[in-house]
Amino acid sequence: MYAILDIETTGGKFNEEGITEIAIYKFDGHEILDQFISLVNPERDIQPFVVNLTGINNKMLRNAPKFYEVAKRIFEITEDCIIVAHNSSFDYRILKTEFKRLGFQFKRKTLCTVELSKQLIPDMPSYSLGKLTRSLGIAISDRHRADGDAKATVKLFKMLLNKDLKKEIIKQSVKTVQKSRIASNLKSIIEDLPSETGVYYIHNNVGNIIYIGKSNNIRKRITQHFTGSNSKSKKIQALVHSVSYEKTGSELVALLKESEEIKKNKPVLNRALRKHIFSHGLYKYVDKNGYVNLRIESASKKELPITTFTNRQSATSFINYALTTFELCQKLTGLEKTKTSCFNYGLKECLGACISKESPEDYNQRVSAFIDLYSYENKNMLIVDRGRAIHEKSVVVIENGAFKGLGFFDLNHQINNLDVLMSLITPMSNNRDNQHIIQSYVRRNKKRLKIKTFNI
Repeated sequence: MYAILDIETTGGKFNEEGITEIAIYKFDGHEILDQFISLVNPERDIQPFVVNLTGINNKMLRNAPKFYEVAKRIFEITEDCIIVAHNSSFDYRILKTEFKRLGFQFKRKTLCTVELSKQLIPDMPSYSLGKLTRSLGIAISDRHRADGDAKATVKLFKMLLNKDLKKEIIKQSVKTVQKSRIASNLKSIIEDLPSETGVYYIHNNVGNIIYIGKSNNIRKRITQHFTGSNSKSKKIQALVHSVSYEKTGSELVALLKESEEIKKNKPVLNRALRKHIFSHGLYKYVDKNGYVNLRIESASKKELPITTFTNRQSATSFINYALTTFELCQKLTGLEKTKTSCFNYGLKECLGACISKESPEDYNQRVSAFIDLYSYENKNMLIVDRGRAIHEKSVVVIENGAFKGLGFFDLNHQINNLDVLMSLITPMSNNRDNQHIIQSYVRRNKKRLKIKTFNI
């Protein structure tokens, strides 16, 4: 017997989340025998990003039952059942935490449809519930609501049961409650860490930094280090004495601080940030006819690229985007080698720069608009991103095309007054790694970031 469920929560710090909605379907492998669906008053505020994701807000939950009022029903419908969920470790942890707050132990066997799907339906582009069900043609309504996601998981689980003819994988995948793999001394370190974006520093018993990293969830990343079985994780587990951290809010700030501080501290377990992480760059040159040409080339060149990429495939995808958006020429962007007109000219999607039908002035104007959008060469600008708290923002400063440093502000006048802003900035190196990090991050997050220009 299975209890297929989905839980929505308030979000927030690890093990401090509260349930906002739960849906459970009791399933015997053939049909649904019972069900329980309810909103739950978590008696704590919901994180704003969760409200946007689920549509569940504090007002909706004001008159909903509290967990202790539905706990008996949840206990009974899941009794003698294997809990099935998409990423069951999360849902099961939340339920155990809620029952623990009431002073009760909640123990069930679990099955994870993410893990089962990876075994039974390999090579899918994504195993997130939304994308996986879409790929498999499973209808899903009310995405990110407990009932909609639970119903979709029921349909997915039926499909997985049908694929596992010998039922061997299902049997092997059933998990009993396991003892923690984390040593007690490491467990106490994790308890004090935040589930937030930032940079973390792993120290040995004399306080020296042996490893520096960044993560969008520091607690989760350290847990992975402490439970991992690769050589780096084992060395960390053997040497770690304490972990300190610095919240950044912004992933860009975390990336830049990680890069800078690895170079300064040279921790023994860090592999130095390598330039070939950004293997390809987008470069420009003017041909004999006066047209600005674009080329994807190795990022090891001495010239500063317009922007950088981790591989040629992502660079090519970006050029194809520019081709459509700015009406550029396949031939002059290096996507097509031809001595005559490009293929798109025959489709009337190129204005003829490839055969000098369009003037260099007109074509180059569009190329310049494209370059201006994705390069900060000779620019003075502020890249504004998330801060460490709701009222705060982070800022990365570019002056005359050079990275000057980063900082945080919480009042509008601080960013509007350049002298005040510069006093808040921590100076940092304008090295090639940092340039790559900024260019790549801005390109990937341009729609979300706020970018302000300024005059010196």
